[in-house]
Amino acid sequence: MYEVTTLRADLTALFEKAGLTDVEVDAAVADEHVRSAAYRRVIAAAVAPDPRELAAVLVRDPEPLTAKTAVVELVDHVAGETADPAEFRRPAAGIVAEADRLAPEKDREFVRQRVRDWELWLETENGRVPEVADLASASDWMQRRLADFSASRQVLGLLAEHGRTKKIRNTAANRAKSAMP
Repeated sequence: MYEVTTLRADLTALFEKAGLTDVEVDAAVADEHVRSAAYRRVIAAAVAPDPRELAAVLVRDPEPLTAKTAVVELVDHVAGETADPAEFRRPAAGIVAEADRLAPEKDREFVRQRVRDWELWLETENGRVPEVADLASASDWMQRRLADFSASRQVLGLLAEHGRTKKIRNTAANRAKSAMP
């Protein structure tokens, strides 16, 4: 069991490293909502700790939903900071290694899926046209994101034909049509 003294020590070190001087550690220890807000600020901080190091602290949060949510936000942040899939893989692998300590298993799988989704996104943004199987293995969230934001006519065409839901297929088809010269 994660002890209060360990949580306090983790949060104190984390907040100091990120330069968060205005977060009351005792309030964060007592309230997962305060911790969640502080985690978001730490993740967004320009001086945030190494992603794996940060994930190691996040997965120890005593509230499983808070831990999972913070780790997913970390994955999203790291993915948003790079345009290169290979550059994303190194920190993502470290985050996944730490996230494999989350309980329950479905939370670990959710993080792994989010990493795979971002790899697909970054690859398509770099000009790779995915295979139908790659799109099929993407989450609904990523298929919607691709349908809504991809600039690739090929990706939109594949989603228009093979998207998991009618909404994804329709969005992709409409965007593919409007992207035609």
